[in-house]
Amino acid sequence: MLYQPAHFKVEQRQAALAVMREHPLATLVSVGGGEPLLTHAPLVALERDGAVRLLGHLARANPHWRSWVDGARLTAIFHGPDGYVSPSWYERREAVPTWNYVVVHAHGTVTVTHDSAAKERILKALIDAHDPPYRRQWDEMLAADFRERQKSAIVGFEIAVDRIDAKFKLSQNRPPADRANVLAAMQDADPARRALARWMRELAIAGERSAP
Repeated sequence: MLYQPAHFKVEQRQAALAVMREHPLATLVSVGGGEPLLTHAPLVALERDGAVRLLGHLARANPHWRSWVDGARLTAIFHGPDGYVSPSWYERREAVPTWNYVVVHAHGTVTVTHDSAAKERILKALIDAHDPPYRRQWDEMLAADFRERQKSAIVGFEIAVDRIDAKFKLSQNRPPADRANVLAAMQDADPARRALARWMRELAIAGERSAP
C-alpha cells in the first residue's frame, strides 16, 4: 500500500495517465513463492470508456511471468520526475531538506498471452508509442520468419487496471511563499526538477509569493 498523505494525493486520472505515458518504464511487482518479484518493462497505457489497460511483454526466459496465472494481482509503478528540495528555498531558516517526486502505482489483474497475433498487437502498440518510423521497417522490411523468432522469445501481457494511486509530492504542505520559492528554484535547475516545476504549475499548487 502506498503511503499517501492527503495533501500529496492526486485524484485526476488524466494527470496519472500523463505520467504513465511520459515515463513508460515501469517496475512490475507481484508476489511468488512468498517473496516479492520485480521486473522493469516499458508499458503502453491505453484508456477506453474509462477503463485503463497496460500492454507489455517480457523475455520468455524471465521467470517472473510464470507466477502470473490469469487474474493474478500485479502492480506497475511508474516513476516520474524527482529532485532535491533545499531548505534554503524556504522563508524560515528553521527547516530541513526533503525530496519531491511524482509516482503512480497502477494495480490490476494480469493476463499472459503466447498467441503470435496478440503479441504482434502489443509490439505494434509499443512501436507506435515510442518509435513510429520503425513501424514500416517492422511491417515491410523484416522477414516473417525473423519476426516470428523474435516473438517466440517473448510473452505478451495485459494488465486490466482497477485502481490507480497517484502521489505528487510537490511541496503542497508548505506555505504559499515557500511553494513559490521552490517553483522558482526548480525552473532554473536540472531537467527532472524542471519537470517537477511543470507539474506544480499544471496542478495549480505553485503558490503565490506573499506581497511585501
